[in-house]
Amino acid sequence: MTRTASTKQGARGFTLIELLIVIGIIGILAAIVLVSVDPAKRLRQARNARRFAEANALLNAILNYTVDYKGTLPIAVSTTNTGVVLIGTGGTLTTTVCPNHITGAGTGTGFINLAADTAFVDAYIPEIPVDPRGSNGVDTYSAAVTGYYLKRSTSGRIEIGACNPESEDNITTPQIKVKR
Repeated sequence: MTRTASTKQGARGFTLIELLIVIGIIGILAAIVLVSVDPAKRLRQARNARRFAEANALLNAILNYTVDYKGTLPIAVSTTNTGVVLIGTGGTLTTTVCPNHITGAGTGTGFINLAADTAFVDAYIPEIPVDPRGSNGVDTYSAAVTGYYLKRSTSGRIEIGACNPESEDNITTPQIKVKR
């Protein structure tokens, strides 16, 4: 009497060692990809892109208002002297809210309340933006202190910028500003 195998001829599965080696290789490749992608850096870049877009939207809204009102700036902007003012309804003015190395002209002399001009906000921009991170580690950004500044030159040029852009490479901090 001959004995027969309990398994079919030719049907063979993977051994435990083979499966563990494949899982180990996949784990190593996944770790390499996660380190090279650096999700924290991508989030910083995304927030900086949003800051640039919001600064650009604010300046475009001011310029569109000026065109529609035949050269007249929004009330809050037209009463602003030259120099740096922070955009917001008003809050505590500290040296960390909008540092001098970002604005190039001081930490700001006060606040400009663009939200109070309902003709400007409703028609030209849906709302005054607030810094996407919400804080710079010391100051909290809100409608009172948005994290954006407005700078007027003596020639009347307007610059809108972000007060605390994030370093994307942990070495240099980008300048996020739009001027026209």
